[in-house]
Amino acid sequence: METLFHSSLGIQLSTRQIIEELIRFMQEDEKRNYKIIIGSDSEANNSVATDFVSAIVIHRVGNGGRYFWRRTVMHRKFHTLRERILEEVLISLQVAHEFITTTKQFQMPKFSFEIHIDVGENGETREMLQELVGMIRANNFEAKTKPDSYAASKVADRHV
Repeated sequence: METLFHSSLGIQLSTRQIIEELIRFMQEDEKRNYKIIIGSDSEANNSVATDFVSAIVIHRVGNGGRYFWRRTVMHRKFHTLRERILEEVLISLQVAHEFITTTKQFQMPKFSFEIHIDVGENGETREMLQELVGMIRANNFEAKTKPDSYAASKVADRHV
C-alpha cells in the first residue's frame, strides 16, 4: 500500500495526485522556471524509534512554491548519526525514483530536479558529504547540500 503525503492543508495525496497538483501549479504561470526537489530529515524520538520525514517541494523560481510531506517511523535504533543520515538519503532516493517513474505517465511541463541532503561543510556530517553526493549523482540526480538544501533542512525538518 502506498504511503500518502500530506499537503499544507492537511489533505492526504498519492504520488500521482501530487504530480497532478504540480502540473496545475506549473500551468498557472508557464513563463516561470520550476524546480522539483526531494529532501528528507530525521529525529530519534526514543531509544527504539526514529521519525523520518520526506518532502516534495515545487519551487516557482523567484515566486514561492508548495510542498508535500510524509512521515515514516522506523522502529529500530540507529546507533550513529552516520547511519541515520544514510537512511535519510536512501529514503530520498526511493521517493525520487517513485516520483520520476510516475511522472512518465504524464505530459509534464519543463522542470529541473534536485535532491537535498541535510549535510554541509561544517559540523559532524562534513566527512559524509562527498559520499552522499556521490550516491545521489550515481542515481543521475542533482544533489544540493547545506546551506542550499532547504527541502531537507527547512521543509522536512519542520515536520520532524
